[in-house]
Amino acid sequence: MDFLDEIVLTGLTVFGRHGVYDHERANGQEFTIDLTLRMPLRDAAASDDVVDTVHYGELAEKVAAVVAGEPVNLIETLAQRIADVALDDQRVHSVTVTVHKPHAPIALTFSDVAVTVHRAQPYTAVEFSS
Repeated sequence: MDFLDEIVLTGLTVFGRHGVYDHERANGQEFTIDLTLRMPLRDAAASDDVVDTVHYGELAEKVAAVVAGEPVNLIETLAQRIADVALDDQRVHSVTVTVHKPHAPIALTFSDVAVTVHRAQPYTAVEFSS
């Protein structure tokens, strides 16, 4: 049995224009993304070849494109879109995505607002022949 190992990327900071208010869309702000991918890494460790794992530099570029791309109202939606990008690689069994919005329009002193989603590959039915 292969255990699920983890690749963790934290603190990816990207400028985006997400939010429900017009000024958030017009002015934009920085969002910080944390990702934890769960997948077996035994093959990559044995081969010592990046093709046997998720290239985290390329993944970071894809995530940054989502954050810098089409605006959404909710960081919940943004987190889902990022999770979908991570799960495009079928080797990734599950992902945890946290989207931080430290400059959210809240009229009180705070250090961060974040949303975390946990997503996994859908189970597929296995057909057995008799």
